[in-house]
Amino acid sequence: RYRHLMNDLMLLLPHHKKDVKLDTKDEREVINEIADMKGCTSCIFFECRKHLDLYLWLSKTPNGPSFKFHVANVHTMAELKLTGNHLKGSRPVLSFDASFDEQPHLQLLKEVLTQIFATPKGHQKSKPFFDHVLTFTHADGRVWFRNYQVHPPSDKKRKNLDEMSLTECGPRFCLNPVKVFAGSFRGATLYENPLYVTPNAMRSEDRRRKQEQYGAKKQKKARRASHEEGNKVEPEELAGVWGEDED
Repeated sequence: RYRHLMNDLMLLLPHHKKDVKLDTKDEREVINEIADMKGCTSCIFFECRKHLDLYLWLSKTPNGPSFKFHVANVHTMAELKLTGNHLKGSRPVLSFDASFDEQPHLQLLKEVLTQIFATPKGHQKSKPFFDHVLTFTHADGRVWFRNYQVHPPSDKKRKNLDEMSLTECGPRFCLNPVKVFAGSFRGATLYENPLYVTPNAMRSEDRRRKQEQYGAKKQKKARRASHEEGNKVEPEELAGVWGEDED
């Protein structure tokens, strides 16, 4: 699924330059050299751990800043099968809600997202018009991503903009911010999310809760067995008088 998400994002970014998998997980500074050889000033790095957790890095190479996110609620285009279908290579309209202007780290994130997802004008692989909208919404301390196709008005002159509608195309995903670094994949920590809980801690808490439920269930069974042992039902005095045992 995460590989399909990466392919979906590449379809939305006609100006992208893809590179092979990174061999090491510790020396992320090598990505700055790769971006420099490719002639790129922005980088999106997908980091998958334990084949379960996906972390997304957004970085301005080589001097920063860089954002680290935990990706959740991933739904790819092939999985959703939505009716929206904008032209491949067209330039997007970026939409941000008002909360991106309230906090400093969100203002910085808005600028980084704009520089990464906005297709440069006149790029050789892009189409010279807009027919879809990329929306970034900040809610519950997370960034929610959606992609919509723009349907112009039905009249020929297309003056009645009130009839314009949107149809979702996909993909969908949610970015939970972890940290913001001053440099590119390194440097001082500019912001750290105090509400972030690691997936390992969540899984550990889930296992602990299941163990407590199982332990309570076993104790309940033991108490029931002890109660039945101490309160055995004595046989009735008239048992077997009517020949029930012979049957």
